[in-house]
Amino acid sequence: MIALVDCNNFYVSCERVFDPMLEGRPVGVLSNNDGCVVARSNELKALGVEMGTAMHLLPPAIRRQAVLLSSNYALYGDMSQRVTEVLGEFSPHVEVYSIDESFVGFQGFDPDSLEARGQAMRDTVRQWTGIPVCVGFAPTRVLAKVANQAAKKHPAYKQHGVCKLTADSEATKALLKQLPVTELWGVARRTGERLSVMGIDTAWDLREADAKRIRQRFSVVQERIVWELRGQSAIQLDDMSLPKKQIMVSRSFGRLTGNPHDLREALRHHAARAAEKLRKQQSVTSAVMVFLRTNPFRTDLPQYQQRVVVSLERPTDDSRDIIASAVQGLRRLWRKGYAYHKAGLMLLDLSPKANRQLTLTETPQTDEEAKRSERLMATMDKLNRELGKGTVQLGLPRKGNAWALRSERRTPRYTTQWNELLVVK
Repeated sequence: MIALVDCNNFYVSCERVFDPMLEGRPVGVLSNNDGCVVARSNELKALGVEMGTAMHLLPPAIRRQAVLLSSNYALYGDMSQRVTEVLGEFSPHVEVYSIDESFVGFQGFDPDSLEARGQAMRDTVRQWTGIPVCVGFAPTRVLAKVANQAAKKHPAYKQHGVCKLTADSEATKALLKQLPVTELWGVARRTGERLSVMGIDTAWDLREADAKRIRQRFSVVQERIVWELRGQSAIQLDDMSLPKKQIMVSRSFGRLTGNPHDLREALRHHAARAAEKLRKQQSVTSAVMVFLRTNPFRTDLPQYQQRVVVSLERPTDDSRDIIASAVQGLRRLWRKGYAYHKAGLMLLDLSPKANRQLTLTETPQTDEEAKRSERLMATMDKLNRELGKGTVQLGLPRKGNAWALRSERRTPRYTTQWNELLVVK
């Protein structure tokens, strides 16, 4: 059996751990630059606030009631690690799926003991970290996702926060018949629309469908979902996180700027982040698309929006080459007299780094140069991974730059900064 452990309203729960006054109040966490609501407490959901709502569009009555906080990713990441460490006390098989979700393997455990173990796991996580979680047990990952949803929302399970499903039980059948197919893990909205045309509207419909036909019409991953719904393990986490075909990093600025130094620093930061993601999925890129734009909502200001694609000398994952191309694109795009609101880039034409074939059009690189680049990037990634993001950077940003995040409502980083430790009086 596999358990999916999901933290409830994770960002909000992290904030409540260190500020109990937030319990029972409508709380929202905002996106970068305090733009949109990206996490909501149940109380804020009850007020009708949708995910992604822009803060400035919230009605005054709701803004008076709600507590709106800036994202505090350093705190959330550390709290996520603490939850994972607690889960490791119950099983050696812990697979982190996202910042607030982990699969925990219970192969070889007595099936009759799992619900009690799930309750103990839930209570221990709450006691040791302060984070509430729900636990869903099932023989496969897709069914574990369904069980977790039931543990969180279904009246028969949510009181205890633990749900165990078997492949062929009546309880499983009832849940799958009620669950829209688009709410299944791995089924996107467009895929759901195509399934609906085939008469497949619920998770149960998909379970009963012809697996080979699903594979022919969609993909092998969709076929595996069918088998998983039938209780046969067919999906690994790698199946649900295939390498991306494009990587984009962009961000709105904290304030408008026409200073080319601000734009260059922002693009340098974004290019370094994109290159790090590229190396993580073991790919290389052949071109970089750079774009700039002003704020379309500031109709009182001149408007400008443009993009350019810069080809690389050879496919690469080296941050230095990608940053150089981004800066080259900026030189071609920048125009004086505009107040810029956003800059970003997209890595194009990605391909696997292993077994890459050389082309006649690329500039050759010696083996020594390639090995030196690989060692440098590996060392930089390791230092940033072990000592903290941003420990090693290619160029340091100036203080007070325009592109830095606006986080006027951020709470202290209680667990990762000595000077922001919680003080008890």
